Amino acid sequence: MAKSNSKLMSGPVIGVLSCLLFPGISAAAAESKSSALEAQEAQPTSPLGAYLAARHAQQERNYADAARYMGTALQADPDNDDLVRRTFMFRISEGDIAKAIPLATRIADLDRRSGFADLVLVLQKLKAGNYEEALARTRMLPDDGVERLVAPLLSAWAQVGMGKASQALLTLAEVKMPNGLPQLLMFHHALIADKTDRIDEAAQLYDQLTSDTAHLTWRTVELAGNFYERHQRDAAARRLFQRFKSDPDSGAVIDAAMKRLDSGAIPKRLIATPQDGAAEALFDIASILNARETLDIALIHARLALYLKPNFPIAQLLVAEIADELGHNEEALADYRAIDRTSPLYWSARSRQAAMLDQLNRTDEAVALLRSMAAERPHDYQPMIELGDVLRSHDRFKEAVAAYDDAFARYGKDKPTDWRLYYSRGIALERSQQWPRAEMDFRRALELEPEQPLVLNYLGYSWIDQGVHLDRALGMVERAVALSPNDGYIVDSLGWAYFRLGNFAKATENLERAIELVPEDPTINDHLGDAYWRTGRHLEARFQWNRALLFKPEADEASKIESKLEHGLGRPVSAVQSKGG
Repeated sequence: MAKSNSKLMSGPVIGVLSCLLFPGISAAAAESKSSALEAQEAQPTSPLGAYLAARHAQQERNYADAARYMGTALQADPDNDDLVRRTFMFRISEGDIAKAIPLATRIADLDRRSGFADLVLVLQKLKAGNYEEALARTRMLPDDGVERLVAPLLSAWAQVGMGKASQALLTLAEVKMPNGLPQLLMFHHALIADKTDRIDEAAQLYDQLTSDTAHLTWRTVELAGNFYERHQRDAAARRLFQRFKSDPDSGAVIDAAMKRLDSGAIPKRLIATPQDGAAEALFDIASILNARETLDIALIHARLALYLKPNFPIAQLLVAEIADELGHNEEALADYRAIDRTSPLYWSARSRQAAMLDQLNRTDEAVALLRSMAAERPHDYQPMIELGDVLRSHDRFKEAVAAYDDAFARYGKDKPTDWRLYYSRGIALERSQQWPRAEMDFRRALELEPEQPLVLNYLGYSWIDQGVHLDRALGMVERAVALSPNDGYIVDSLGWAYFRLGNFAKATENLERAIELVPEDPTINDHLGDAYWRTGRHLEARFQWNRALLFKPEADEASKIESKLEHGLGRPVSAVQSKGG
């Protein structure tokens, strides 16, 4: 059975909305990867070399190097408008807004509708407290693309800075948002009402926002809860926090809030200035855009949020997550480590540090960090689950079992989503030759989630491999394929199950389908080679075995494949025969 490398990890901090409403916003993002520049490892030994190096860094989404190299090219040709624009975009992408501002001024002088350049100049005025000038410049922002969302939010917060709260709320009320985004306007309406001490209005809006489970994020929970705490609505705050208490990403935030409630301490206002409100707006837009197709634009807005509000841990966390998604592991690690240890988000940032350390092949450091976190919070099971996942991914199965056992010892009553933990420990138990316990975990996982294809596949295949419960087991694997028809690893399991049962025609049919889905997996290619051999297609079998070797299987598997290339397969033995059944 081929093993998928996917991990049972939690999702990002903030849920995102569809970005398909914003075509054409990635002006600086992607150059064609077919460009000849991609093939050049340009060295910045001249202005041209610096330009080429910057373009190559852009393709790698390495904006720090892109900004540095393009800046070198700009120094050599300071009147080149194209270089000005490119350098500007790279500087805001890397977060060096101070150096981007002079370039933004030049671009705005050249183009009365200059998009990001005007946006940066709006923020410059907002940061300095020049609210009237900021408001005037928001009117220069384009009325399409992502600016159609940004402009009214920044306008409203500039009006708050001018002492015109009623006008700010009217500005929001006049906006026609795309489907799915009125919630964002209501959220900022609540924040403005809160900031300007319209207590009853803010309370009504926060109540409405937190009752909408479909759109509720823990950032909304944090801000609404902060309002409830400050206005002695402790019961409402407690009920709200309790709803999110079990969420691993928000647990530390909720714990801190619960401790405040128990102590009677009153928290500080989270949105204390118009700059805070504008930074929140930019962060919200970045969160909406936090999808693979628009990561570059999400990154820019998160960087701009941090320009307005440098101590903004949730925006720092988003920047780190985007670096992670872009494959910039060292940068992501540094960003996670930069989050203030006094922030409730520091705990979540450390968990992500561990994941980054593991990806950087610093697994022992990741293990040590997770063990330290587990020791700090003896009743928190999440660090031990993550530790088990890390150990299991490195075939350290006995250690993984111990970690999962510790997680269960910290655990409360099972919930339907807990099938994941039983499934994970079941794999570690099976791989460490503790089948009776593994089988119990897989059965329990299915009790909690009867139609979970991963569990159906693993338990069903394991029974077939052992020659027991054959009819039920084959039905389970077939059901897993019906539930996940495009999962090549599960389709491979079905094909290999038929192979073990001696139905080589069915095995070949399913394994060919698995190869279409996961063409470069060595195990699936090996399995298909075996099926071809059993159906008399010896030349095709040797071709598949050779392909399997190309994809670098484990050493012991490689030696078995090499033996098959030399000697073929021996006499077929079915799973039933091998178990005496």
